[in-house]
Amino acid sequence: MAKKKDELKHNPEEENEGAEELQAKEPSELEKTTALAEDYKRKWYSVSAEYDNYRKRNQAAVSKAYADGAAEAVLKLLPVADNFGYALDGASDEKTKAGIDKVIKSFANILSSLGIEEITVEAGADFDESVMEAVLNFPCGDGEEPNKVKQILKKGYKTKDGKVIRYCQVAVTI
Repeated sequence: MAKKKDELKHNPEEENEGAEELQAKEPSELEKTTALAEDYKRKWYSVSAEYDNYRKRNQAAVSKAYADGAAEAVLKLLPVADNFGYALDGASDEKTKAGIDKVIKSFANILSSLGIEEITVEAGADFDESVMEAVLNFPCGDGEEPNKVKQILKKGYKTKDGKVIRYCQVAVTI
């Protein structure tokens, strides 16, 4: 019976060894799981950021495509506006001039709603190649300086962000 008592005796060292082994295993598992969770978290942030960038790029591309399409459509309609301008200049009676002027103003309102504005150029202004196209040139007369706009042949148009849709066609002194 003495033997059984010795066997049943509680040995604290053996218990501590087992606990130390258990503790040594648990942190490594915990560390692995924590590292894995951090890795998943980092990947999630990365994918989330990539998706956000993709969404922004796509939205910008769609906006640009829409603006380019609107500008192209307007460019095809500008000769009609030019013809109304010529008709206004050639009209003889006031009622006809008033009717043509209403059409021109209506067209200008539509352009404005699309974000397109007329490039303002006046005779006598300096030639600006960023918004003008010289299609004719005249020798300088008395008191005229070279490189000045002598006559505006066609109006120019640009978007509100400054992109030129059609350059002003002008006659320039040389």
